[in-house]
Amino acid sequence: MSIFHSIYQGLDAVCYIWFQELKRIVKDEGVLIFFFVVPLAYPLLYSWIYNNEAVHEVPVCVVDQSHSFLSRQFIRKCDASPDVRVAYYAQDLDEAKSLVSRQLVKGIYLIPSEFSEKVNRMEQGVISVYCDMSLMLAYKNIFQTAQVVSMEMGTDIKKKLGGAYTKREEVISSRPLDYADVAIFNPQGGYGSSVLPAVLILILQQTLVLGIGLSAGTARDENPYRNLIPVGDARYDNTLSIVLGKALCYLMVYIVMGTWLVIVVPRLFNFPHLATWQTLFHLMLPLTLACIFFGMVVSCLVKYRENVMLLVVFISVPLLFMTGVSWPQSNIPGAWQGVSWLFPSTFGARAFVRLNTMGATLNDVATEYRILWIHVAAYFAVACLVYRFQIYQSRKHAMERLEFLRHKRLQKQTSEMS
Repeated sequence: MSIFHSIYQGLDAVCYIWFQELKRIVKDEGVLIFFFVVPLAYPLLYSWIYNNEAVHEVPVCVVDQSHSFLSRQFIRKCDASPDVRVAYYAQDLDEAKSLVSRQLVKGIYLIPSEFSEKVNRMEQGVISVYCDMSLMLAYKNIFQTAQVVSMEMGTDIKKKLGGAYTKREEVISSRPLDYADVAIFNPQGGYGSSVLPAVLILILQQTLVLGIGLSAGTARDENPYRNLIPVGDARYDNTLSIVLGKALCYLMVYIVMGTWLVIVVPRLFNFPHLATWQTLFHLMLPLTLACIFFGMVVSCLVKYRENVMLLVVFISVPLLFMTGVSWPQSNIPGAWQGVSWLFPSTFGARAFVRLNTMGATLNDVATEYRILWIHVAAYFAVACLVYRFQIYQSRKHAMERLEFLRHKRLQKQTSEMS
């Protein structure tokens, strides 16, 4: 009978703490913003910005010092490409550089005066390409367009010099080894399709950490001793009840927010969404739990709610790089890879990209899946430890308060007797 009574008391404490945490979330505007407004609005804004996927018609300036048929042919072919637009012609390189400095163009094509003569003398002609490296996508378009056009013109010159009698002979002589360019996983070469899936997982983790941290800050503000655990409430004496009650509250909220982030948003903007909802559920369950317990640990370690915002904003960009999506994982130093293992978003983003973008199965991401469950167990244990310490601190402050009141009463009684 006592066992059932203990179980009943434990469940009653879990439900009570869950309800109290839910009330705190609803009353706190900051927590509402990070739990609901940011996960709903930020992915839409981010996806809308990158909805065009690729950059087209990048403006360039041409400095044509050759004024020949070949130079004009090169300019026409570049201007006809979908990636580059010849916006200005300059007399010299200094004038072209001034256009780049005013951001009117993103690059320069410099065709020297001896370009046509060298080609006609069977020498190698050189065209200089100057690119604004501040925007990676613009630089790629300018450089690749010049490269493709020069290769096509070189192929045409080879055909004329080859002396072939048929079109087939011309093709073989100009390009004896051909290749087929087949883009996989991201056929349109879009920036949004490659980066946004990892960003969605980071949004889930960062908003959870921010919301839990702000909620913990509110609890500290309500407590005169700035502790997370209320003094004098017996239902807050059990560490397991506290951790489970708070975690269930956050999980209830992020079942909805997680569905929005990983299922609805990719479909709204036609980003790759190859995984089934069952597969995503198996991934998101340990990922969300790991982020919840991780956020609870951070909320206990950071004393003031403002510090949580500063910390999360500071580490957002490094975490995106450490996922290995926007920067190759093989190029990340070993020490930083070790640091990245502390964050659930690292393995969650890698698994989500492989499942939803590359069409992998759950068995293909078994390593990341197991590590996420290890994160769940590890951060759950740490959360229990830190909340146990909070209970100890609350009891200590309560005892100090009682001792202070007892001492004051004794002083009052002594003064009355005297």
